[in-house]
Amino acid sequence: MPHSCLITSILLSVFVPPAAAQLEFERDPINYSKTPATDSVAKFIKRMDDKQVELKWDDRHGYLTSFLQQLDIPQSSQTLVFSKTSFQRQHISPRTPRAVYFNDDVYVGWVRGGKVIEISAADPNLGAVFYRLEQSDQGTRPKLVRENDDCLSCHASTHTRRIPGHIMRSVYPEASGLPRFSAGTFRTSHTSRFRQRFGGWYVTGTHGNQRHMGNQTHTEGDGGLDLDLGANVTDISEKVAIQSYLTPHSDIVALMVLGHQVSVHNAITAANFNTRRALRDGVVMNKALDRDLNFESDSTRRRIASAAESLVEALLFVDEIGLTSPVAGTSTFAEDFQRRGPHDKSGRSLREFDLKTRMFRYPCSFLIYSEAFDALPQRLLVDVYRSINNVLTGGGDAAKFAHLSPGDRDAIREILTETKPLWKSLQP
Repeated sequence: MPHSCLITSILLSVFVPPAAAQLEFERDPINYSKTPATDSVAKFIKRMDDKQVELKWDDRHGYLTSFLQQLDIPQSSQTLVFSKTSFQRQHISPRTPRAVYFNDDVYVGWVRGGKVIEISAADPNLGAVFYRLEQSDQGTRPKLVRENDDCLSCHASTHTRRIPGHIMRSVYPEASGLPRFSAGTFRTSHTSRFRQRFGGWYVTGTHGNQRHMGNQTHTEGDGGLDLDLGANVTDISEKVAIQSYLTPHSDIVALMVLGHQVSVHNAITAANFNTRRALRDGVVMNKALDRDLNFESDSTRRRIASAAESLVEALLFVDEIGLTSPVAGTSTFAEDFQRRGPHDKSGRSLREFDLKTRMFRYPCSFLIYSEAFDALPQRLLVDVYRSINNVLTGGGDAAKFAHLSPGDRDAIREILTETKPLWKSLQP
């Protein structure tokens, strides 16, 4: 079977983890491949099976437009990646890039002329779960199925914290679109240097004096990329057969959100898995030592605290690389994204952009509202909420959280109090 997972490239590393590393999440308490998924795509498949919904075919994009509508994924989220980093690479080139669309928990990859649509979802209990939707209008029911083994060979490496996850990568692409791995690659998130982002991607938007690696290819012997050539591009119609795509954009703001989102999804999954393993090991030790099964040892407590600390740092944008010039996209992505809320009574939202000195106006990830976050073990959630509250009330590592001004802390705390019921209920 071909490798047909969403390499949301989100170029996924060519590193293939050893079998033992993969088996860790294939055993109790995770049992990744044996456990039914409960993510948005799994629920959609169930609705299809029950004939509650159906996908419609069109001759230009197959099932793409219908699927995006059904999963509430905005077309404005479109980003275009021209590096050959999908199993459908024979169809990908700088002229015909792969389109990636996303919402808060689903990623979709579409290739012009491709045989399948590549899909990934953030499952509340399993991390990244992969699907393929066959692009075949044979008058029969669309075939949308879950993938496992083929995808995990790439999506469970050191780059994903050895859990089923995603990575957004920046590469040096040759004129054909093939990545030149010998020149190096960079993982993209809100902690990445701006000048190391977006290699192998098209980028539409303005960003002033900042430079990135997008919109160009790497020629052997040229000493690298001339970053000025790809800067502040707002029209890529001369480079791309743009009429084949849903929109003419590969919006820089969407790209920035995508990098942040995949890294925080991985942080949520890692915290989930590490806590569940700690709790399982604690029960095993309690049985062996004839202790109360609910007894929590210092070791268990430290493991859960460590998982919480790592997640809190990701949620609160620790080590975010600041902006030195304002950033503006070319599509309606920013407006569409912010509109989704939730908003407090003053109209504030964690989805509000800053895009002048940093990505968001209030540096607390919108993924705190995600189903994956809410599904974290209750024991972990208590530690996470307690830690966030401690930071927002002036505690925590002063240097680590120095990017949060007193005004930021007050605003985030007030927004969470009004928009996040669990936050209020779990306060000390």
